[in-house]
Amino acid sequence: MDSSTEDDLCEVTITAPDADWLADFVRELVERRLCAAGHITTSIRSIYRWQGQVYDRPEAVAKLHTRRDRVDEIARLADERHPYDVPCVVAVPFVTGSPAYLEWIAAESSIR
Repeated sequence: MDSSTEDDLCEVTITAPDADWLADFVRELVERRLCAAGHITTSIRSIYRWQGQVYDRPEAVAKLHTRRDRVDEIARLADERHPYDVPCVVAVPFVTGSPAYLEWIAAESSIR
């Protein structure tokens, strides 16, 4: 895989209060080819400040493997459907990885 394609890939993190909602959302993203895969951890502990209060709550988290040009659409869908007013949707670029896996991500998250 050439480095320009590798630079176009990223991991998107999304958290949610409900693992089932998150699994349904990730499945839709995969079906729509907005990401190649989503790896979901069903129980994490999140501590955060919201509207002046500190919360300590269980959540689920998904790590999506996709192209950077898909992130805006993923964020738009999360803003529309997510149970939170301000959902966590952040992306970080890949530094490197298995060439075969990176090629698979690029292929599976492309519009055909």
